[in-house]
Amino acid sequence: MAGEPDNVVLVLLRKIDERTARMADDLQDLKVRVTSVEEGLAGVNRRLDRLEGRIERVERRLELTDVAH
Repeated sequence: MAGEPDNVVLVLLRKIDERTARMADDLQDLKVRVTSVEEGLAGVNRRLDRLEGRIERVERRLELTDVAH
């Protein structure tokens, strides 16, 4: 019968399935965003490493560091 309501259990299972699908989509989006943040942080770390090397060279040239090496 077309007018007969769905089984309550089936209705609840469908809602659970929809919510699970939305959470899976959200999780995928979060994974992409976290990967992007990690890549950005790696870039910042590379830049900081290069700056550290440049600062060390400047300090050596200005004789601001100990020569205990």
